[in-house]
Amino acid sequence: MADQYLFLETQIVFMKYYFVLFSIFSTLTSAFAQNNDFVFPRNSGDDAESIFNSQYTTASFQNPPSSPVRTAAEWEEIDALFIAWEGYSSILREIIDAAQEETQVYVVTEDSNTVINNLNSNGVPLTNVHFLDAPTNTIWIRDYGQWCIYTDDVDTLKLVDWIYNRPRPLDDAIPGAVADLFNLPIYHMDQAPNDMCATGGNFMVDGWGTAFSSELILQENDGSGTYNGQVNYPTHTEDEIDTLMKQFMGIEHYIKMETLPYDGIHHIDMHMKLLDEETLLVGEYPGGVADGPQIEANLQYVLSNYNSVFGTPYKVIRIPQPPDGSGDYPDDNGDYRTYANAVFVNKTILLPTYEEEYDTTALRIWRKALPGYNVVGINCNSIISSGGAIHCITKDVTTQDNLLITHQPLNDQESIVSSYEIIAWIKHKTGIASAEVYYRTDTTQYYQFVAMTLTDVNSDTWTGYIPQQNPGDTIYYYVYAQANNGKEQNRPMPAPDGYWDFKILEPTFIVSPSIADFALNEIYPNPSHGITVIPVSSNMNIKSRIYLVDLLGRVVKTIYEGELKTGDQNYFINTISIDPGIYNVVIEAGGENISQKLVVR
Repeated sequence: MADQYLFLETQIVFMKYYFVLFSIFSTLTSAFAQNNDFVFPRNSGDDAESIFNSQYTTASFQNPPSSPVRTAAEWEEIDALFIAWEGYSSILREIIDAAQEETQVYVVTEDSNTVINNLNSNGVPLTNVHFLDAPTNTIWIRDYGQWCIYTDDVDTLKLVDWIYNRPRPLDDAIPGAVADLFNLPIYHMDQAPNDMCATGGNFMVDGWGTAFSSELILQENDGSGTYNGQVNYPTHTEDEIDTLMKQFMGIEHYIKMETLPYDGIHHIDMHMKLLDEETLLVGEYPGGVADGPQIEANLQYVLSNYNSVFGTPYKVIRIPQPPDGSGDYPDDNGDYRTYANAVFVNKTILLPTYEEEYDTTALRIWRKALPGYNVVGINCNSIISSGGAIHCITKDVTTQDNLLITHQPLNDQESIVSSYEIIAWIKHKTGIASAEVYYRTDTTQYYQFVAMTLTDVNSDTWTGYIPQQNPGDTIYYYVYAQANNGKEQNRPMPAPDGYWDFKILEPTFIVSPSIADFALNEIYPNPSHGITVIPVSSNMNIKSRIYLVDLLGRVVKTIYEGELKTGDQNYFINTISIDPGIYNVVIEAGGENISQKLVVR
């Protein structure tokens, strides 16, 4: 290996052979798993990126945008979907075939003729297929691709480029090529003090300033590793990371979760996805299997500490994480199969599939959660063992003509109200000409509509009222808007085939609870090494204390002291700094106490 490095370093001197060498390494790295840190020769990363970026002429910046920005959510309208032609051609063909029905597809490759021949010979039309002539190292464009931000929520589209956390300088330069292709300004976060290292698969955003990542983001910016074989990761505290995210991407709430024991790349898109501003799709394993306990602990931490942009708790839809073809899960060295690693392409969703036995359930869950979307399954057995699927190998550029509609769908309503208020934030850079709510109580009948009016100019809030309906009815509805420049948009985007719905209920009456007791439910994950959930149930408000004791009865940590609320509550302890061993979690309330064993590993 040392001889190989000496040879490569010698060759770098001869710059006329530079890209020949890197195309060789590009071929090699495409065969490596996503989490393999293939190391380029010393000094090659800086040279490669600077030479590659020098080809591009679009406006680029190292300082944050001068005005507030908003990072687009995945379900918003896109103008283009990008893939990198680096192996796995059968999967890429299916992505192209389905995605070009919805948007323009760009294939990043230096050999477009080979791609065209491959598509033609397999019956894939080139209706909306284009090519970006640029070298790449790997297929994992989600991780190294650009991020889309808007000034004034919907006005000017700009791009953001992070430092890629792999030693793949050609990949890391792709956002600059995309910016040049679309003539978009781009913010490169690669110069101190505004440098930040991150990967797209470990980032999801609600479109309104809340983002999620695993704590890998902290490791990538602690200065302890390298991102091109020599240059150190940036060195930032968590507060500094949060500030950079706010300045460059408009992130006000950056939620970080414990990394998972069996997910080697620690990217949250392998088990979690935002379906809209308030709905989390979460992968689920059988009880106690693989990453199931830590996923559940992370989820309960989020639900107990954060609300959606609407100020209400997140909704959760669970979807199985299936075993591999041998019936094994990741804790038995099985492939990390996932149905969360899907991608929105306007009115289509591209979903990884594996075996019909499990796929039918996943397809049903996705289609029920998002009515009207065209959910297309793409077999990912050939790529999943490399640590990724559909989401990992696609990246978008959102539309430059964004008509944004945000609405919190109504829950079931009681029949005693005279109408059902529909509130939406609707915005376009030219202003909104009109907006309507379309509704019906029978999916075989035509929609009726009522006009919406602008009720708050400052927040772009529009309001409409669906008339009272009969108890037992289900109302199906969507929001339509037209901008002053003629642009039209529905939300949900596939409407009228897509819709939200709520039921009209009979009035209910509240029954007072009887006095009973409290309970300490099963703690998880247990054994613990990080964020751990302590679930407690009570049917009365009562003063309490929750604490951790060692086997000698000594109090190690007070977890909570205060009023135990009626109902189910989750309390948390982070055991990362607690010595390994056997402990007891104790709850004292009402003169009584209960306890449960907790193993810290």
